[in-house]
Amino acid sequence: MARALKDRSRCLFFSSSSRLPLLKNLHRSFETLAYEEIRVDPERPTKSTALVLHGLLGSGRNWRSFSRSLVSSIPGSEEWRMVLVDLRNHGRSAGLKGLEPPHNMESAAKDLADLVKSHGWAWPDVVIGHSMGGKVALAYADSCSHGDYGDSAILPKQLWVLDSVPGDAVSDSDGEVENVLKTLQSLPSTLPSRKWLVDQMLNHGFSKSLSDWIGSNLKKAGDGMTWAFDLQAAIDMFHSYREKSYWSLLENPPKGLEIALVRAENSDRWTQPVLQRLESLSSRPEEPDRGKVSLHVLPRSGHWVHVDNPKGLLEIMAPNFFFGS
Repeated sequence: MARALKDRSRCLFFSSSSRLPLLKNLHRSFETLAYEEIRVDPERPTKSTALVLHGLLGSGRNWRSFSRSLVSSIPGSEEWRMVLVDLRNHGRSAGLKGLEPPHNMESAAKDLADLVKSHGWAWPDVVIGHSMGGKVALAYADSCSHGDYGDSAILPKQLWVLDSVPGDAVSDSDGEVENVLKTLQSLPSTLPSRKWLVDQMLNHGFSKSLSDWIGSNLKKAGDGMTWAFDLQAAIDMFHSYREKSYWSLLENPPKGLEIALVRAENSDRWTQPVLQRLESLSSRPEEPDRGKVSLHVLPRSGHWVHVDNPKGLLEIMAPNFFFGS
């Protein structure tokens, strides 16, 4: 039976992954990405879809709570479904044989198109991506606009790129992610327990919140625990994330597409030249043959926008969310 979920507005939600094991197996039958749905009424057909993409070393479940709040807050909420995707090498998509190298932003974006095609879905109206997921969203729109997914593919109406720098980040990295990845590589492949991992991360100087979050990405493996992601493949994806630039897409967004970027006020990923460039793009006069770029600032938040200030993020996204036909 599907599990009913409630938020503060007392709206009922449906998560497809709760239909286990039948629906989980169905999601894997085409060797496409694992996913789950959140919608207001599981019995009512939906007309519009938003894909929700997590960041590096995360999974779709990281965005369950916020997605429930968002779908209940947008106009015509009963017509929408949020599809929370586990990107390649992450969560329940880790280890799937159909998701072959190269493990880069383009491949991760193509996985989304393959997911849509394999299930015969309508193409998504909105794609929401946090951190690395934001770059995947940009890659998806870029490839879609160039016809890489075939003639049937339809460009989304809106992207939400959440605290993800659209250009390359090779020279601007603060080193924390690299240090996390190096630390994880130094650990055994099978770990004694979640507590053991958290203690190891703390001993390497990482914060308690980050250590706990890393610890949440474990799964049972015999008498011990192992990663819920493919570490080496995720590292490959991180390198691609840092190297890829989508400034050309922002400078010339296709007609009918809005790219909405959200910068966390306390995030250290943004340089002044990048911010000035984005402010210039977002302040350009609208033109009929060009899409739109908008820039929003989320106050009182670091990089983990859906954790640090979910209410503020909702106040930005809900009134600006695409709901046209």
